[in-house]
Amino acid sequence: MHPADRHPAHRRRTAATALAVTAATALLATAGTPATAAPAADRAARDAPVHYVALGDSFSSGPGIPEQTDAACGRSARNYPALLAADLPVASFADVTCAGADTRHMASAQGSAPPQLDALRPDTTLVTLGIGGNDLDLPGVLTRCVLLGRLAPLGAPCKRSYTLLGTDEIGARIGATAPKVAAVLTAIRARSPQARVLVVGYPAIVPDDGTSCRPVVPFADGDFGWFRDKQKQLNAALAQQAAGRGAAYVDAYAPSVGHDACKPQGVRWIEPEETAEAAGFHPNAAGHRSTADAALATLNG
Repeated sequence: MHPADRHPAHRRRTAATALAVTAATALLATAGTPATAAPAADRAARDAPVHYVALGDSFSSGPGIPEQTDAACGRSARNYPALLAADLPVASFADVTCAGADTRHMASAQGSAPPQLDALRPDTTLVTLGIGGNDLDLPGVLTRCVLLGRLAPLGAPCKRSYTLLGTDEIGARIGATAPKVAAVLTAIRARSPQARVLVVGYPAIVPDDGTSCRPVVPFADGDFGWFRDKQKQLNAALAQQAAGRGAAYVDAYAPSVGHDACKPQGVRWIEPEETAEAAGFHPNAAGHRSTADAALATLNG
């Protein structure tokens, strides 16, 4: 007889030990399965066919950038939605971005252009939304700053005109725009509940350090920094609304620092006036490439 056979308690401990080892081995094998499967699942999700709809205004449509595919909406074949679509395994792509659009035109027609939200479907899996600038009349602000800068190049006449008696008119407009953007995001979710939604911010139009470049952009010297601050305030509001509605925010501003309208051709991503590259105070093709890259990084992040 083996010595161990003469001790039942020893046999019970041996059996218990074997059972524990077997169970631990099985647990480790099971625990390893999700870690192995997760990368495969992530790859499958990234490679799944994408049904993409792009919504937005002129900073999304690309006015003046060759080749224009819709003159009425200033839509380019090289805007960031088209570039992003080319980078993805797209099964369907609808770009309904349109120059001049504001949040009203998401659910209502814009001239001959139908409501942009009509492009959404239940099977839409990706939506980009670049909106808000026209709600606070960003083109009007730029125009006023240029006119006042030519009349009074010193100081900050544009800022003064929007902050009379201690008010902050542009800040108030941004505050009023935020819930409108939130309502658009809610409408997107209702129409396309499975979609990943990216809210795209606006790139730097003037130097981030607030320096003046009057020979190129005719603002008054003191209005450059003020305009930069208002643009950052708008982007912060868009980021906040995205976070509050289950969307992701695409920071187009940070990558564009150093490529503003004051920089020379070949460096700038914003055209300071109407050129062969793009509409005035709008991103050129390089600017749209940067925004597409930022959107792709957000998707893969």
